[in-house]
Formats: sequence, C-alpha cells, structure tokens
Amino acid sequence: MNYYSTNQSAPAATLQEAVVKGLAPDRGLYMPEEIPLLPAGFFSEIVHSGVTDIARSVARALFGDDIPHDELARIVTDALNFEIPLVRVEEGLYALELFHGPTFAFKDVGARFMARMLSYFVQQQGQEGVTVLVATSGDTGSAVANGFLGVEGIRVFVLYPSGKVSDIQEAQFTTLGRNIVAVEIDGTFDDCQALVKSAFMDEELNRQLNLTSANSINVARFLPQSFYYFHAFAQLARLGISREVIISVPSGNLGNLTAGLFAKRMGLPIKRFIAANNRNDVFWEYLQSGRYLPRPSVQTIANAMDVGSPSNFDRILDLYSYSHEAISSDISGYRFSDGEIESVIKRVHKESGYLLDPHGACAYLALKESKRAGETGIFLATAHPAKFKESVERCIGEEIEIPEGLAAFMKKNRETIQLPSDFGSFRKALINLS
Repeated sequence: MNYYSTNQSAPAATLQEAVVKGLAPDRGLYMPEEIPLLPAGFFSEIVHSGVTDIARSVARALFGDDIPHDELARIVTDALNFEIPLVRVEEGLYALELFHGPTFAFKDVGARFMARMLSYFVQQQGQEGVTVLVATSGDTGSAVANGFLGVEGIRVFVLYPSGKVSDIQEAQFTTLGRNIVAVEIDGTFDDCQALVKSAFMDEELNRQLNLTSANSINVARFLPQSFYYFHAFAQLARLGISREVIISVPSGNLGNLTAGLFAKRMGLPIKRFIAANNRNDVFWEYLQSGRYLPRPSVQTIANAMDVGSPSNFDRILDLYSYSHEAISSDISGYRFSDGEIESVIKRVHKESGYLLDPHGACAYLALKESKRAGETGIFLATAHPAKFKESVERCIGEEIEIPEGLAAFMKKNRETIQLPSDFGSFRKALINLS
C-alpha cells in the first residue's frame, strides 16, 4: 500500500519510505491510500482472542502487503509483551489500562512497534546511522527512548520542555545513555515540536543525518495504537457487551484519538468518541465552532496533553474530507481545568478506590459528562498514577507506591543537553553530537 501526504503535494511513498522519512517532503503527514475493512468473521471471533492475536490480525490488514507476515508477527509479539486490561470502575464505565508496559504509559505500544519496524527497514536498506528525532510533553520521550535503547545503527534525540515534565518522566529518558540523547529546550512542547519539523525541512541536514521521527506523526507510531481499541472491545464482548459503546480519549497531539478513528473505519463498532481536553483546548474549540486556532500551550497538571498545535489534527481533517459536520458527528469534546481534574482524582479514589492519573481523570470526566442511558463507556488510562506522584498524592492526601520499574530510573544519574528554542542552536548541536 502507498501513503500520501495530507498536504497533497508530495509523491506517494511506500510504507518503508513513510516510516523511514517520518514526515513527507511537503511537511504533510503520511496517510494510507486505503483503510482496510476487517471481515465480519474477525469480529465474531474476537471474543476468543488475546491482545497479540488481535494485533497480528489488525497489523496484517494494515501492513501485510509491505512486510513479510512472519516478520510482522515477530514485531507485534516483541512489542506487545504486556497486558492491557479493561478494569471496571463503576456500573457501565471501564478504564482501559494502557500503563502496564516497560515505561508505564500508553505510548509503549506504538513506540515499541515503531522501533522494531524501523529497525527492520533500516536493515533491509543496508542503512547506517539513522537519527530519530522526537519531541515529548512527557510520556512519548520515555517510551521512544526505551523502545530504541540499544538498537544498532539508530541514534535518538529526545527534545523536551525544561521544567514541564514530571521528575519520573524526565528520569526515564535522561538516564539511559548509550544511543539516547536528551535535549532540554528552554520553551514549550510546541517549541520542541517546531524544532523537529524544521529539522525535517532542512534538506542538507536530512542528507547528512538520515533523519526520521518517532512522534505520532510517524505512521508506524500512531497506527499500532489502534490495536488496543480492538482489544478493549474484545474484553467488553466477553462480558456480553457489544453495542452502544463509547470511548473517551485524553487528547493532546491527537495521535491516540486518530488511531481510534482508524479502528472505527476498519469496522470496529464504536458508537462515538469523546475528546477530553485540559486548558489546551484548541480541538475542543474546533468541535464547537469549526474554527481551528492553534496557540502556545499552557502548563497543566495533565502535562502530556499540553499541546497548542496538535499535529494529528491534519489527519483527522483528511480522514473526514475536511467536514466539520462529519467530524463533530463522530467526536464530542470536553475541557476541564486543573481544579476539576484534581477534584475527580480525589472523589473517585474515595468512592471506588480506583486511582486515576491526571490524563485518565480528564477522560473519565468527559465520559461522565457525555455518557447517556444504555451506553457503556471506556476511558483510556494512559499512564500510571505514580508517574505524577506529587500531584496525585496532593489530590488524595496519602502516599502512593512507586512501582519498582519506575523507582529504578530515579536512582540513576541524569544527563541532558540544554539548548534555547532557536533552530540554529539545535541544528549545530545535532551535527556536533551525531
């Protein structure tokens, strides 16, 4: 299958080209020319399937023409070596826990899949010295860094906004060393993302460093995130629930939401999606008015959603042929303040014992606001609450336990490169460090 650019002025690319390049030459995002519809038999058998079996079937439909099936099965199996449970929080409302991977965040799925697919293509091309650039508002950096750690021939630069990620998040990508370089930018996530995009548009730099991206702009990052939507549905189906299902998604750069919309186009019978925003509410505003007005992000308790110019908005526009009416018929939006998020973490923990992270709390709130009689709701719990230890403890008034895997990162020495947010400084540093 070929991939086209959302800007419509770049040549079609193969899967290999789309994954290795990351961003199209015209600065657009790659989209598959077709979205395969899964057969009815897949959905009738899904109730009997585990997460890796489901993921193999979906991956084969998405990528099976472009990569050998045995190799694709190996990539899926290696990437998804952890559970993704659906947990009942209250009547008719479930949390899909996406934080049981090695970095305790949902991005482990896409990052680990992409690392393995990119490594395969690099080996096939006989390339050496591929440079991965990734901007992070928190969890992407740790997931990508750990996914690519030690992968031969690939060097990773993680750009993150100074003082705007949690201590644990920062420790997960600044303590690794080897082929991972942490770059602390004096600015916002949007500044980090702009630097990455500018690097891709620098033809000389691309030739010199063979650049690619591991953000959700890369098709090998965001498309695998569709796997767990199918898995969530399978778990509901085992409970005898297969109709009137709605899903609430914490929404920052919109990669997770876009993956869910792809799953629906592939036949997953989801009634509608809910985009949960914090104070960075440009997508919520678009849903209300049809006007898209990106602006600098502001810092919130749900920092991984602190995005003022979400990249994957272009994919959503393209998917729905730029129709605001069509988009808003499938997606409703809500926004919440830090105070509302903190309050619901406290309340839910007190009433049910379930501990929300700030992003899951935002999605929970949106689901509660949106859910109608007869509907079953799922919200995505995208990160372990311990990754936001101080904030969560302040909400519930008690100490929470840090999983051993997270605690190990906190004991290591951190190494970062500190840079201003101008491209000239970043470009020079990339060349000197590569």
